[in-house]
Amino acid sequence: MARQVGLEPTTCGLEDRCSIQLSYWRTLYISVFIPTKTADKNIVTLYCNPILSVMSVSTLESSKTPQSKGSDFRKVGENLYRLGTAGKYYALLKRGGKQYRKSLKTTDRDLAKRRLGELRDKVGRLSTDKGIRNITFAELSSRWLDIQKTKLKASSATRNEVCVKALSPFFKSVAFKNITRTHCENWLTKRGQGVSASSYKQERRILIAIFKYAISLGIVLDNVAEEALPTRSISSKQVITPTHEQFDLLANTMRQADVRGVHGANLVELLAYSGMRLNEAINLLWKDVDLERGCFTVTGGETGTKNHEIRTVPLFPAMKELLERIKGDSTPVPESRIIPINDAKTLMRNSGRKANLPIFTHHDMRHYFCSNAIEAGIDFKVIAGWLGHKDGGILVAKTYGHLRDAHSFEMAKRMVFSAAQESPQNIVPTAETA
Repeated sequence: MARQVGLEPTTCGLEDRCSIQLSYWRTLYISVFIPTKTADKNIVTLYCNPILSVMSVSTLESSKTPQSKGSDFRKVGENLYRLGTAGKYYALLKRGGKQYRKSLKTTDRDLAKRRLGELRDKVGRLSTDKGIRNITFAELSSRWLDIQKTKLKASSATRNEVCVKALSPFFKSVAFKNITRTHCENWLTKRGQGVSASSYKQERRILIAIFKYAISLGIVLDNVAEEALPTRSISSKQVITPTHEQFDLLANTMRQADVRGVHGANLVELLAYSGMRLNEAINLLWKDVDLERGCFTVTGGETGTKNHEIRTVPLFPAMKELLERIKGDSTPVPESRIIPINDAKTLMRNSGRKANLPIFTHHDMRHYFCSNAIEAGIDFKVIAGWLGHKDGGILVAKTYGHLRDAHSFEMAKRMVFSAAQESPQNIVPTAETA
C-alpha cells in the first residue's frame, strides 16, 4: 500500500532514512548514533534531518562527536517549519518513503499554509510506481512522441521528432525525476544560444511539453524547464507581396515554359485568387467546387487543413473565371484534382529570374490575396474566415495592417474638396437670399 502524504516518522535504521541531503552531519556521525536504540524518536529525526529539528544541540552534549551549528529550524505546524522566529517557512512532506523539502518563499504564515496545501496536492499526485518513477528522458520522450502522432499532421509530428533528437544529448540517459534546472541551463548555454530563435522556440516548447506530460504521470512536481529557460523573440519576417504587374508577368512567363508550366501558372493563380495554403490548393477536387451556389469547400485532402477544420468559401470572380478556363469544354471527373502537380517552386524561381522579378513563394500568393482583399475594403474578420484563421482577424490585422494604412492614405488623396470653398464669406448672395 502506498504511504500517505505527510511527514512520516523515520525508523531507527539506515534502510529507511530520509532521502533529502544530510546537511550538517557527517556520515561517520550517522553510522555511530543511528543504530543506537533509544526511546526518544526525536533523536532519530535529528540525525536524519538535523536542520529541521526543534531540538537544541545541547541534547547531545554527552556525545563526543562535534555538535552541529546549523540554522535554527522550528516546527510550527504539521509539515510546516520556520527558520528562526521571523524567517521564511518551509514544507517537509513524505510520499512513498521519499521526503520533499521545499521553501515556501514567504514569511507570512497564512500564505505559507496556502502554499503548503498546494504542495500537498502536488506531492499527493506523485506516482509510487517504480517503473514510472525511474523512467529516463529517452523513454518518456518516446512515449510522448507516440501520443502526439495520433493527433498531429505528419509534418508536425516529424518536427517534434527533430526537436527531441536535438534535446536528447543533454537529457537522454538521465532519469526524468532527476532532471534539474542545471540540466536545462546546460542545454541553454551549449545549444540554445547557438541556434536560431525559431529553433530555440520549438525545442523549448517541446521540452516544456514533455515536462507537463511527466507532471501528469506523477514523475515530477514542477516544470523546471519553463522556469529555467527564458523566451526569445522572433524577428518578424518582411511580407513580400507582388504587385499586380509582377503577378501577371510571373504567371505569363510560367505559362510560356511548357505543359508543366501551364499547370504551375494555374496553381499560382489559384493560390492568388483563393487565399488557400499550398496543401489546400493542390488537394482541391472538382467535386469541392459548386459553380451554381458560387462557393468551394476547403478540405485539405487526407492530411486536412492546418486547424483540422473544413471551411466553405465564396467563389470569387477571378477564381471562377480561372476554373472555367481550366475546365474548358470537358467534363472533369468529380474526384480528380483541379491542379495535377504538387508544387511549382522551381518553375516560380526560374520564371522569376527570367523575367527579372523577385523570387516569390507559394505563400506570397496568399499575401497577394490578402492585400487585394484589404484594398477592396473587406473586414479583417471576414478575411480571416476565408483564410481559415480562428482568431477573428487578429493575425490578419497584425500581418497586413500596414497595407490597410497605405490604402487608407491613398484613398485620402481623393478627398479634394476644401472647407474654405463653402464658407459664408465666399457665398455670393442671390435674389432669393438677398
